[in-house]
Amino acid sequence: MKLAARMHRLGTESAFEVAARARALEAQGHPMIHLEIGEPDFDTPAHIRHAACAALEAGYTHYGPATGLPELREVLATHIGKKRGLSVDAANVVVTPGAKPIMFYAIMALIEAGDQVIYPNPGFPIYESMINFIGGDAVPLQLREDRGFGFDLSDLRNLISDRTRMIILNSPHNPTGGVLPRATLEGIADLAKEHDLIVLADEIYSDIVYEGEHHSVLEFPDMLERTILLDGFSKTYAMTGWRMGYGLFPAPLVPHISRLIINSVSCTASFSQMGAIQAITGPTTAVDAMVDEFHRRRELVIRRLNNIPGLSCVMPHGAFYAFPNITGTGMDSRTYANHLLTTAGVAVLPGTAFGEYGEGYIRISFANSQDNLNRALDQITAANRKLLG
Repeated sequence: MKLAARMHRLGTESAFEVAARARALEAQGHPMIHLEIGEPDFDTPAHIRHAACAALEAGYTHYGPATGLPELREVLATHIGKKRGLSVDAANVVVTPGAKPIMFYAIMALIEAGDQVIYPNPGFPIYESMINFIGGDAVPLQLREDRGFGFDLSDLRNLISDRTRMIILNSPHNPTGGVLPRATLEGIADLAKEHDLIVLADEIYSDIVYEGEHHSVLEFPDMLERTILLDGFSKTYAMTGWRMGYGLFPAPLVPHISRLIINSVSCTASFSQMGAIQAITGPTTAVDAMVDEFHRRRELVIRRLNNIPGLSCVMPHGAFYAFPNITGTGMDSRTYANHLLTTAGVAVLPGTAFGEYGEGYIRISFANSQDNLNRALDQITAANRKLLG
């Protein structure tokens, strides 16, 4: 069977591949500690689950509007506006099965073959994959460890050309945990307006910030009409399996995004959306407790990583990832990640799973218990001592 040429431009998300290898080793009797998947290790809060179950019993089992249930869109508009200091129209909010479709639909709707899209590298691999799949020109913006995995505005300015159409931002950032300061976001907003660019702002980790408060490029004047906000429920509310995401789009885009939804997934599950309403409007106790626990784990993981021979790690300020530098081991990222998998029984991701500038790093998810994290770090320490003599 001959595949269409575009299929060869389509990448993947390596976390699932590494997880499959780790499970295969477990099935062969090799104990494994999983630090590869970016998924909260907490249950979805009970009040959200109960709301979805009640919705099932109440008959929310049929097709809904392509762009989402009106009552959820209203709740999300209020939530987005309050969180970012905006006045948001519910008509501009679109609900999708997971947040990835927001990336796909935005790039598909706006990017022609040859258009340039600037994206963070290392960064979530689906950005580059979708740009390439559509036929765009993926332009990596290197995030540097010595800048807290950020960048200078001059770095961004130098990448912009007359073919640049879109800038993708992710803050807090996967895989590094970096957070863009407000001054940088203001500079990005100025560049977007100067060059007439669209910004795709991936803020899926916006509720998991450890110092200060989250800032958005949407806070700045005239950015509502040129920004696509990507957010969702997976990380904040431990709802990864629910597949619940949403976007805030400039008004002219909404009808076109609606048609893409109709042509692909029809709509998002109605009973899940009723659970999502409860997530937004209900108590935040469970979310606050989860973020507090991630904060404690961050302190543990970074302290211990910086005491392991061959490793060093800057402090992440958001999300639930550490991105240690492994160049002191003498191995490249993929070889070292495989070494930990097969000799230490610890599954992590190579930095190159997130792009070329991820070489020299691995990603560790600390979405696991402190007991398991301590065991994993003990095993990495032992493996490195043996490796480095």
